[in-house]
Amino acid sequence: MSETQAESANTRQGEPSSQDKLTWPGWLAATAICVRFYSRLPFPRLAREGDVHAMPDFRLVPRALPLAALLIALPAALLLLGAGLAGINPTLSAALAITALALTTGAFHEDGLADATDGLFGGHTPERRLEIMKDSRVGTFGAMALGLSLLLRVTALAAILAAAGPWAAAGAVLIAAPWSRTEGIYLLATEKPARMEGTSVAVGRPTGRTALIAFCLSAVFAIALDTLLALPPFGLVLGWFLSFGTGAVFKRLCRRLIGGQTGDIVGAMQQLSEIAIYLGFALMLGAAKL
Repeated sequence: MSETQAESANTRQGEPSSQDKLTWPGWLAATAICVRFYSRLPFPRLAREGDVHAMPDFRLVPRALPLAALLIALPAALLLLGAGLAGINPTLSAALAITALALTTGAFHEDGLADATDGLFGGHTPERRLEIMKDSRVGTFGAMALGLSLLLRVTALAAILAAAGPWAAAGAVLIAAPWSRTEGIYLLATEKPARMEGTSVAVGRPTGRTALIAFCLSAVFAIALDTLLALPPFGLVLGWFLSFGTGAVFKRLCRRLIGGQTGDIVGAMQQLSEIAIYLGFALMLGAAKL
């Protein structure tokens, strides 16, 4: 197959051609695209936008993902804040917040976690693992991963709420949302696709600069919220450390078991990173009481 034919084939499969011009749509449009892709929140069509239902080009657009993630997490953060100020039990308040997150995103990342876990641990060859990931049914490994994810997020958020109050807990939700999604974008940018089809290929691989800008924005938001809402700074550092460490291990595991990343793997990475951020704050707040 010639180089031109190969490029044409990749374009038909959803991967942007190398000759496509990278065009930055602007911060507002990019934020709108990310909100629509990552959540069920309604975002009005902007004046110069084309088909809002078309598959987005993720080579540049995720630069605005941290902004979109704040909007996506805002309903859950406000619900957690209100429940905490109303004196509702911390565990129940945290459960309501995590429920709101899942409803806002349509369980987008939870679905990826379940499929990825079923595939990675339910097959014996890369081909079989990828086949299992494409199956919409949830198996034992996926159900266990979902249960543990919900349990860890709810209990960690409840611990933050009990130790530092509702404003700090709401801040933790807003800090984790941009950072965890950016970890997924970094994985998408740095790891090759495990198969030449599917969502992770269709949206295009973010450039390294795109991932760096998203990380910088997420870090700025995290530091600002951490300072404003009196969260422990070392809790943020520990959360980042746990997130990076988990990401590195997970990336190597995926490379060994399936040869790269898929959309489900990216969703699973978001869940793992969100847990890591919550755990960083919860562990540091717990240690402060000793």
